[in-house]
Amino acid sequence: MGPTPRAARALVLLAGFYLLGLFLLAALAAADWAAAVHTPGPFALKVFIVSAVLALPIVRGMFMLRTPPYEDVPGVQVDEGREPRLWQTVRDIAQQIGTRAPDEILLTGDVNAAVSEDSRLLGLAGGTRRLRIGLPLMTGLSESGLRAVLAHEMGHYGNADTRLAAISERGRVHVLRTVAHFEERAGAKVSKERARQEKKAAAAVAKGRKAKEVDTTGTGVTYRAMARLYTAYGKFYLRATLSGSRRAEFAADVAAARIAGRDATSSALREIPVIDAAHDFYLNCYATLGVDAGLLPPPGEFLGGFRHLLAARHEELDALRGELPTEPVSPYDSHPPIAERVARIEALPDDGRASDPVRPSLSLLADADRSFAAVEETVLTPAALGLRRLDWPELVHAAMSVQTERSAQRFGALALGTAGGEDTSPRGTDGGDGTPGHGADARPGADADRTSRPEADPEGDGAGAATLGALLDAIDAGALWRIAERLPRSAEAAAAHGRAAREFARPQLRAGLSQLVSAAYLRQGRARWQLSWAESAALELPYGHVDELPAALEAAVADRPDTGPLRALLEPVAAPETSAPAQAPAPGPTA
Repeated sequence: MGPTPRAARALVLLAGFYLLGLFLLAALAAADWAAAVHTPGPFALKVFIVSAVLALPIVRGMFMLRTPPYEDVPGVQVDEGREPRLWQTVRDIAQQIGTRAPDEILLTGDVNAAVSEDSRLLGLAGGTRRLRIGLPLMTGLSESGLRAVLAHEMGHYGNADTRLAAISERGRVHVLRTVAHFEERAGAKVSKERARQEKKAAAAVAKGRKAKEVDTTGTGVTYRAMARLYTAYGKFYLRATLSGSRRAEFAADVAAARIAGRDATSSALREIPVIDAAHDFYLNCYATLGVDAGLLPPPGEFLGGFRHLLAARHEELDALRGELPTEPVSPYDSHPPIAERVARIEALPDDGRASDPVRPSLSLLADADRSFAAVEETVLTPAALGLRRLDWPELVHAAMSVQTERSAQRFGALALGTAGGEDTSPRGTDGGDGTPGHGADARPGADADRTSRPEADPEGDGAGAATLGALLDAIDAGALWRIAERLPRSAEAAAAHGRAAREFARPQLRAGLSQLVSAAYLRQGRARWQLSWAESAALELPYGHVDELPAALEAAVADRPDTGPLRALLEPVAAPETSAPAQAPAPGPTA
């Protein structure tokens, strides 16, 4: 379907929204006329009021809403003087597509590339064109892969997709906002009715009478009915425009294959979901690892550190490349499934242009490190930008030390019966889930309180050592299995007795005790968390303790507990034998 038929269909669908509104207004007017003619009096007045209340959201949806302006995405706009190679590449591709190049290029911090256009007159006239390129996407793509992505985006310009989007977007926004108006009014009416009934029930109880149960089942039913009508049309609207949007994506893929080559386009499509999954993992387990401890990686490394992960985990990523998503993100996703797009591209005849995976696309930037640092300034929250910056090895050690101490304190407080056990499941020394740990989200929209520097933990140092000592003393006094009863248990474990109950509890006791011991090693400066980009962070213990500690822990939680081996390992020494002295750049209970 060419631009003209697509534009005509979009206009018809948009007109359908207004026709639905006119039909509903006519129906309300007919109800008013019938009430005035056949049932004059109070009932007719009530019908008039209801009609007026229902008509207001319809009129607002038809005439008082405008399509939202261009979305302001965090990023750095770069001109041709700053990034000449990137601009030249984009211009060359636009020329090969046969379309006008974008007027602006914005480097962003997400795994995405997108184009937009400030079209006018419902897309009949073009406007300012913008191209957004995510630095994480560039980090994971080769130069040939990025050329394929850029050719895909320029293909959207060439097919007038960005201009026609104005029509479709207006209809979608109008429908959704009208539905929201009706839902909001229904919710307000329900809340008002609930408050009235609760007040009445409270008055009845105060007088010694039995209060009626609050029931708002029929409240706001007319609003919800109107909302359902517009929701039904909205679903029809989205389905009707969905096929066109997906065909536009296929057409843009074909344009990319024509310009960048079949293999390069297929490779880029395969790579994008892998980069997206790897970037989510990187943000959760590396970039934000130290946020709760008041720490971030060095400037530019919050985004730029993604390069280290991709380089170290290429074997894991190779496995992901063979698992292409076969379903769209949602039933109303404008993009077809990646697997279907790849299949269509790979079905094209071989054009003899093999994909070149060697040269990274970041080489198109004049200074990648500077770009990472600049974009980072726009991506992070002001609170996050004020956090202390540490190099990766120091960051991992400091952040994991704080996490270990807090987890140990939670287990100790629960085991000794001094706390309610909030977040009590003890984690292993690898972060509990096979990752170096999880940090808070320091990106826009995240809770600013999570990015503030925490105060020094009042349970640290001496208190932590006292907790471990008290627990070992309790075990020596024969209280191990009473301690086990304080820990959270599954229904099966709670129903077990005797030896079966001990076997259920033993792993949890051992893991919690291991956390307390790890925290003790860290406070003594005899252990250190080691950064690894290829696997989970590992706790480096004093020489020989890696082999001796498991047996000591097993002895402490045996049927006949013996804490002697564990106490011997925890005896401080004059100087660590092999491990580097622990440093505590972050506030918290490390020594």
